[in-house]
Amino acid sequence: MKLRKKLIEKLFECSQKIYLKFKKKEPWGISTAELLEFPNESFGKKLGAFLNKNGFELIGKVERHDAYHVLSGFGTNVEDEIALQYLCYGNGKRTPYLTGVLLLGTTLLPEYASYYYNSYLIGKQINTFHHFDFKKLLHTDFEGFRKVIFSEKQLLKLQKLQYQYDEFQYSPQTIN
Repeated sequence: MKLRKKLIEKLFECSQKIYLKFKKKEPWGISTAELLEFPNESFGKKLGAFLNKNGFELIGKVERHDAYHVLSGFGTNVEDEIALQYLCYGNGKRTPYLTGVLLLGTTLLPEYASYYYNSYLIGKQINTFHHFDFKKLLHTDFEGFRKVIFSEKQLLKLQKLQYQYDEFQYSPQTIN
């Protein structure tokens, strides 16, 4: 399985470079250090803390992807990245790149199919979030913003699902 995950990581790296060449959006032009200067309870500060914790900087033109991580709580390992894409797909986001990630991830890591399926189901239930202009929301109260997207029950369900797979315990089952 480690080899399959490494293969997916390499494919992500290569495809990201190509994807960014064709992406038309303007980069935000904000560093992790600048985000960490935002007010403590702001979405921007939480985004900065996520980036800092993982040793990342925002990738220009696709900053919203890291916003998805912060809002949903998904980690950055391969299976979490794919589960996050399933959440987005369930939430109505449709792009060729996302579809490719779903197909590749499901094919190469079928042991996570339950994780992916449940992420998709949660994505269908939550309020649409992929359309937001996240740069304009960086000063917004994080918890308040999150409540616009997730009910408390949905957030707990998502956290339970993530915890189930966090320890890599193979007892995949559908969360009801």
